[in-house]
Amino acid sequence: MPAPKVLIVATSHDRLGSAGHRTGVWLEELATPYYTLLDGGAEITLVSIKGGAIPWDPRSLPAEAGEGPGEKPEEQQEVPASVHRFLADEQVMQLARNSPALGSVDAASFDAVFLPGGHGPMWDAANDETLARLIGTMFDQGKVVAAVCHGPAGLVQAKRQDGRPIVEGLRVSAFTNTEEEAVGLTTVVPFLLEDRLKELGCRFERGPDWQPFAVQDRNLITGQNPQSSELVARHVLTAVERDTRG
Repeated sequence: MPAPKVLIVATSHDRLGSAGHRTGVWLEELATPYYTLLDGGAEITLVSIKGGAIPWDPRSLPAEAGEGPGEKPEEQQEVPASVHRFLADEQVMQLARNSPALGSVDAASFDAVFLPGGHGPMWDAANDETLARLIGTMFDQGKVVAAVCHGPAGLVQAKRQDGRPIVEGLRVSAFTNTEEEAVGLTTVVPFLLEDRLKELGCRFERGPDWQPFAVQDRNLITGQNPQSSELVARHVLTAVERDTRG
């Protein structure tokens, strides 16, 4: 059986609105799924919206964890082993320094697409037409579409072939309003992700703040926060293995 092919699409946006802080991918949300999928037998292609160096939110790195606004309150900050593994993996770090642009890949080549979070996607993934088309196409083809935390910002412009939002009528999770309040960024982000997804007609579901929570509805898999990264990736593995078995 061929290895399932998963496309991971990272943000290219590195500024936290008008707050003056750096942002980007929350590295746990890339590193944990990357190795969960890789160790599970998937073939991974890593790209970013614009191509080039993928920006990390510095507060998701070991040296700066817990400093300034981030994905969860300072007292709860911890850096998982997957992040240390990612930073020590020269092969993947070289790719992350010079990632291909999203527009250079063909959706038909992949069994699944995964969108990691961090606050960066709230600015670029939420507005990128190329990403919206790719997500819509893969969803309509029954391929797995997955996102975690702020990654579901990449779903807000995606539409089905009939023009309806892909999230309409489906169970969806994402970074919640209360978690955004906890990190003090409700007035910095361009919109509240939970509210926007509800406006698009999804059935929004959540667990307790900062606890793992993920839902799958049809071929859409979404998770609530950084702690949900591994859970979402495991759902993806199960789904693509089932699909590739036919």
